Amino acid sequence: MKKILIIEDDPTLQKTLTNFLKEFKVFSAFDGLTGIELAKKEKPDLIMLDLIIPRMEGLSVLKKLKEEKETEVIPVIILTNLEDPVRVEGAIQAGAVAYLIKNQYSLKELLKKIKENIR
Repeated sequence: MKKILIIEDDPTLQKTLTNFLKEFKVFSAFDGLTGIELAKKEKPDLIMLDLIIPRMEGLSVLKKLKEEKETEVIPVIILTNLEDPVRVEGAIQAGAVAYLIKNQYSLKELLKKIKENIR
C-alpha cells in the first residue's frame, strides 16, 4: 500500500483528506518539523504540504526535504490557499511537483494529481 504524508495544520482538512484517501496509508503532521521527522521515518511515496504551518514554514520544509538524502526523491505536492505567483515559482524551483490552490481543486481532481505523481 502506497504511503502519503500530509503536512497540514487544519485538523478538519487533515481528517477529510485522510478519510478520502482510503486506498493509501496516510500519515499526518500538523507542523513542519514533525513533518520532516515523519518523512524520514516513514519514507512516504508522496507528501502533501501546506505552506502556512507552525514550527517551520512550508517552503523551508520543502527545501529541507529536498536537501536530505533519504527524502530528496519523494514527490511533494503543495496544497495551499496562497495564490502568489512568486510563491508558486519558488515552490516549483525548490522541487515541488505541483502547486494546488485548495479552493480551486475538488477531492477528485486532487486524487488525480496524487496518482499522476506518486512514485
